[in-house]
Amino acid sequence: MSGSTIRSVASDLQAIVMEEALAKIRPHTTSNLAHQKAPANLLQALESTFQEKHADRTPTAYFAALITTLDGCVQKKETSLGDGDVLPAELYLLALVAPFVPPPVIQTNLNTLLSLTAPLFPALMAHAPPLRSQLTLYNAVFRALDRSQLDVSAVRQSFASILQLCLDPRPKVRKKAADIVKDVLSFPPNPLIRHPYAQRVADWAHIALQQASSGALPKSKSSGKGSDMSAAETAIHLLAFLRPVLPNLPLDAIPPITTTLLTLPRLGNPYLSQAAYSILSDLFTASTTTGTASAIEQIPAVLNAVLESPPAKSDNSISPSWIRVLGDAMFAYHVADASACTTEFNKVWKTVWSYFETNHPPTRKAVAESLALLTRCITSSIVKASLTDDEASKSSLRSIISQITKALDSLAFASAMQELLSVVSALVSNLGFRVESAKSTTASEALLIPLLTKIADLRVQKGFEHKEAADAVLSTAMRVVGPAVLLAAIPLNLEPSDRQAGKEPRAFLLPMLNQPHPSLLGHFVSYFVPMSERMFNLQQKADSEGRQSEAKLWSVLVAQIWTGFAGYCHAPLDVKTALTPAFSQLLSQLLYSQPDLRPAVLRGLKALIESNKSIASQIDTDMSESSRSDNAITPEQASQNLVFLKTQVESWFAVFFNVFGSVDRDNRGMVGDVIGVWAGLAEKQDIAKAYRKVVDLFRQSLQQSDNGSTTAMTQDLLILLLPFLEVQDVAALFSTCLAQEVLCHKDNGVQKRGYKILAKLLENGKAEEDALQTFQRLDELSDGLAPAAKKDRFILLSLLVLRVPSESLHIIPSLIPEAVLGTKEPSEKARSAAFELIVAMGQKMSQGGYSEEKHAQASINEYMTMVAGGLAGASPHMISATVTAVSRLVFDFRESIDAQMQTEIFTTLLVFLSSANREIIKSTLGYIKLAIHTLPVELLRPHLKELVPALLAWSHDHKNHFKAKVRHIFERMIRRFGWNDVYQAAGEDQAAKVLVNIKKRKDRAKRKKAREEDDEEGEATKEKVPTGDAFEDVLYGSESELDDSDEDEQAPRPTAGPKRKGVEQGVRLRVDDDEPMDLLQGAASRLTSAQANRRRKPGQDAGRFKTDADTGKMVINEDEESDIEVSARKAAKDVAGSAYRESMTSVDGFTRGPNGRIKFNKDTKKRRRQNEDEDGDVEMADGAAATTKKNKQRTEPKLGHEFKAKKAGGDVKKGGVDPYAYLSLSQAAKKKGRNRMGISGKH
Repeated sequence: MSGSTIRSVASDLQAIVMEEALAKIRPHTTSNLAHQKAPANLLQALESTFQEKHADRTPTAYFAALITTLDGCVQKKETSLGDGDVLPAELYLLALVAPFVPPPVIQTNLNTLLSLTAPLFPALMAHAPPLRSQLTLYNAVFRALDRSQLDVSAVRQSFASILQLCLDPRPKVRKKAADIVKDVLSFPPNPLIRHPYAQRVADWAHIALQQASSGALPKSKSSGKGSDMSAAETAIHLLAFLRPVLPNLPLDAIPPITTTLLTLPRLGNPYLSQAAYSILSDLFTASTTTGTASAIEQIPAVLNAVLESPPAKSDNSISPSWIRVLGDAMFAYHVADASACTTEFNKVWKTVWSYFETNHPPTRKAVAESLALLTRCITSSIVKASLTDDEASKSSLRSIISQITKALDSLAFASAMQELLSVVSALVSNLGFRVESAKSTTASEALLIPLLTKIADLRVQKGFEHKEAADAVLSTAMRVVGPAVLLAAIPLNLEPSDRQAGKEPRAFLLPMLNQPHPSLLGHFVSYFVPMSERMFNLQQKADSEGRQSEAKLWSVLVAQIWTGFAGYCHAPLDVKTALTPAFSQLLSQLLYSQPDLRPAVLRGLKALIESNKSIASQIDTDMSESSRSDNAITPEQASQNLVFLKTQVESWFAVFFNVFGSVDRDNRGMVGDVIGVWAGLAEKQDIAKAYRKVVDLFRQSLQQSDNGSTTAMTQDLLILLLPFLEVQDVAALFSTCLAQEVLCHKDNGVQKRGYKILAKLLENGKAEEDALQTFQRLDELSDGLAPAAKKDRFILLSLLVLRVPSESLHIIPSLIPEAVLGTKEPSEKARSAAFELIVAMGQKMSQGGYSEEKHAQASINEYMTMVAGGLAGASPHMISATVTAVSRLVFDFRESIDAQMQTEIFTTLLVFLSSANREIIKSTLGYIKLAIHTLPVELLRPHLKELVPALLAWSHDHKNHFKAKVRHIFERMIRRFGWNDVYQAAGEDQAAKVLVNIKKRKDRAKRKKAREEDDEEGEATKEKVPTGDAFEDVLYGSESELDDSDEDEQAPRPTAGPKRKGVEQGVRLRVDDDEPMDLLQGAASRLTSAQANRRRKPGQDAGRFKTDADTGKMVINEDEESDIEVSARKAAKDVAGSAYRESMTSVDGFTRGPNGRIKFNKDTKKRRRQNEDEDGDVEMADGAAATTKKNKQRTEPKLGHEFKAKKAGGDVKKGGVDPYAYLSLSQAAKKKGRNRMGISGKH
């Protein structure tokens, strides 16, 4: 595609986007809001002028007209800035149009634009909306200027004014100005790498930061509420502006800004300090990721300044940012000068470590992240010093390891256990290098094995709660040092002998084996293979003795062991010695006889080839990091491994093919993947030999007509071997599959695979077959085609169409009926393939050519005529399929089909809207929807008089969702043609009511959507995901936004209330009454973060049950009613007796007036108090009713409460054992006050 074509397409897209933006303004001519109505009226006036002068509505035309209008306003001195005035409307439209104007146009009119708009800045300062419009306009202007125009004084002054607005107290103005500066610096004029204004912005930011730190900032010139800001608030705004701009500033301007940033925390504003430290962290991170040295020379000074001003450990707002600065600065220092960084390593580690004891989770997280960065600063010199020193004089690294080990048992670090384990994981990972390349020992193995053993012991303790974090540490150790080293220090203890010795099992280590690690494959053969055999024997024994649960346990362990086989197969050094014939035979037996273990073995054999190939391909790259444990094997050794594995291909092919034939079709995928990987390694003679065996078996199975499964299996093998076949083998296989025995086989799977093989042979480009003869042969075999094979047949035909000579295009008309009917197939994949065939034939015809039989020139219009011939079909099915095919062609070739053909197609298909067949109507509605979306407005507008009434005829038909489809079509029409044009084409008043209803419901939906956006601000709106097929999205994916608007609004589902943000629970000690607690050692297993008293103790309800005195059994009396029945009957009685009264008196009740109107009760304090009294669950005497207002807590039951009458004020109890209530005289004597009651309940 040429450059002019690309520019033309880009300009068209910009015009479309601008038109969509303007379309949102036009309807506001009748708005009641002045600031909306003025731009709409101005736009309408401009467009009427364009129409009178027959001018195109291009961005340049709008821009020129608005500049002229603005010039007239300025000349007439109509510069008022009220809501309904002309000047704000002009600035608004200019800001909207300017981004779409070509840069040369803006450059040419720069002087005029500046002379009109630059003097407006002082007046605009007090009016935020027009000021934002002016800023948006200048954003487009600055990005369109070239290098020479940036030095114009008016341009520089305007940029200075925008810089000052970056500290404006109004948030929207401030953000708009900051976005302009960021965008201008991000897009420097060609061929500059950095914008000329970058130094100016850096100087201004530096001066503003200095003024903010000293409190000498000048007051903002903008008027309005809140214009006077404190120095801290202004500094916060300045930092928000500085964060996105920093990467675009000159490198030499960064150190002064960094120095000034360090002075901001002295202002005492926590948020300001946090923001300053955060920007410093971003600055250091950018210097390490981008490779720039912008702040490297400042790192020692920054480190000292940050270390000298530590926040209090109780200051939870500043501490996380301050700690992150230390970590980022140290890592940037390490990247720049590793040797100098080591001198500060111990000091920074101790400083950061001291914040680990805090109870604030974000601070602990920041500490863990910074310490993880510090572990990346550990150099080989620090490790060598730790290895050479003895235990008496500990080095800094040994001190750190000892510190971590002690912290695991300390109560002070109890709340930071998870973060502490993440630091250990980072330490293990970053000590994975070998200090001496001649030795295979890594630094982690030499220094961290005792610490890892400690963590493994914690992991198996009963009360340890951070098992996931401990697993992460051990998994990292497994990847770095390998299972051979780790399991020697931390044994699995899974066998019965280990259990009898009282050792805790560590089965959690087995899933960690399935990752690349440096251990040799021989370790798996010598350690895990005998173990799996012993466990398999234990499984067989338990199974024979009827212990099914134990047998399942051993089978799971065996499966986990073999799952780790793939981890040993990642480029091991000892492939030649470990992959012995005996071990290979064992693997083969597992593939044959153990379906559960087959996936694990296949993954290992696949990884064996892929990992060696990956490393061998790096033979020409820089291998300076070859000493790392991640690359424990060199490219030369990987190449030697591949040479050895090539000698094993033939024998493994036999095993894989036998396994492939023995498993079900659903389980062949993984075996096929492994065959493909090994075939990529095999020599040509091995491939040819395997191919001949498979082809012979394929031909034999074809002769046995009743054995379709074997034929399909051999075809699957042939598909796997296709990419590796020679040309002569490809030709023979093509002729073999293009036979009646294959393509007309009674088994659907054989037919399907036959077409798939033919298609893949053509796709690879190795098959050189005559397309016309192949078409003729396929046409002869079409009678025996199975429905399942249609998709692959369409794919084959699509590939063959591309090979048809340009002078033999007469074959295409014979393919059209089959392809068109294929668009109605039940299978979605078959329909997609049929559409692709139709498009492929269209592309072939559009390329030109000549049909000797038809004596016609090939073109897309000629092809459309051929396809449209199906509209005269005898069956509705054919007509509907033709309409669908025409719709797809119109969509794909909308730029190639001329306007006359498009008009003929539209008018022809418009006739089918009067059909009585629903299948035809459904396809025609799809075409109409696509045409309104795709075709030009000028082409469709003359046909609205026929189209709108035809659609309205189906607007009340609910079957097949015709009503919703027609409604959506009208929505699109209204958006494209405008409400007036569509309404005038409706004709009858009754039909026009449908459009009025659609417009009302559309407006209602807009208002509802606006309310929802206001109510649910911040929640992500659910958008429909596109399917990836543009035609499908246009035809089916975009549904009406009013689909459910005619339904009754459902009551919103009650959402869960916000989670209560309480104080963090922290950790506590778990009390165990049986064992004494040692707080000096092993305290980590005694800690828990669960809330207390949450567990229900077993047997706590047993005291409520009736039991037999002799046997102790629970007694259930069938005559007695259960508590559930009693409570249900009581609730029903309460509801039945109080429903009417509650509706009259409660807060939620209502009454009816004399005219039948409902009046809801007012929510008064009195009614709420009555509801609270009625809902109370404590029974009180009448005398105590007056105190319920003050005493809302549950009172303690009084002596004799079980004999109290429910209604009477006395002490008579019906059906009771004792007719008297016993009340002690001392209790009666204590009652004082005016309402004194005697023993008998009388006053």
